Amino acid sequence: MFPSDFFHHCPRCSAPNSKPPVGEIFDCAKCGFRLYFNPAVSTAGFIERADGRVLMIRRAKDPAKGKLAPPGGFVDCGETAEDSLRREVREETGLEIRGIRYLTSHPNRYLYREVTYRILDLFFVAQAADPDAGKALDEVVELLWLPPASLLPEEMAFPSMGEALRVYQAERAG
Repeated sequence: MFPSDFFHHCPRCSAPNSKPPVGEIFDCAKCGFRLYFNPAVSTAGFIERADGRVLMIRRAKDPAKGKLAPPGGFVDCGETAEDSLRREVREETGLEIRGIRYLTSHPNRYLYREVTYRILDLFFVAQAADPDAGKALDEVVELLWLPPASLLPEEMAFPSMGEALRVYQAERAG
């Protein structure tokens, strides 16, 4: 179920919802309240080290437990995408990053506690300040420094990550 599927009453006036949300918009016929169900935003980074290898994490929890992913996570309110990426990389790997640059974005769906959230994933490329300082931390089983060309899109935790990997690999081959 999507978040919009849970709105059976208006959150302002409590009137029963006489019509289902249109697209991703809830409109109350009684009081005129309007609510947009916009996507949440997530960042992930292809973190490189000097020998050309890229950092992948193996996820410790569902969704996609055991799958590969570039480190990242959800953007907090009031946080820039770049600050979110720095924070998430630090929380998951203990690494500091530099030279952040935007790569691509892709929509995604994220199933959590029986709710499917629509996500906009923003992907970046950055360099590890000290690759040897990394270790598996929050929600991570292991860190892997892999040759980018050896990675397969279908090994990634989410389809959006597979698409971003294709863009990253094409850019490196370019």
